[in-house]
Amino acid sequence: MESPLLTKSKQFALDIIKVCNKVKSEKRESVLTNQLIRSGTSIGANIREAFYGHGKNDFIAKLQIALKECSESEYWIELLIESGYYDDKTILKNCIELKKILISSINTAKKNDK
Repeated sequence: MESPLLTKSKQFALDIIKVCNKVKSEKRESVLTNQLIRSGTSIGANIREAFYGHGKNDFIAKLQIALKECSESEYWIELLIESGYYDDKTILKNCIELKKILISSINTAKKNDK
């Protein structure tokens, strides 16, 4: 089973790993990147878990956790960019896009539950 949400979240995790490794090697910054690696890679893990959840409520709950992790990732990315540690805003754009897809997916799942 492959969905756009699974594909995009996995690619986002891989991109996050690359960004964090780049910042760590070039800027020697690890506090922000360690936080970002945790939140950025857990998005896809929670989405994958959602697809194997126990019913609709579990599915929605896991997607909501993924949304929280996505929002946290957005915060860490903003800090990296605004502090000058990283300057490519593509990763922020991708994070916001993923957040919008998650919100839409949660809303659709809730509507279909009624």
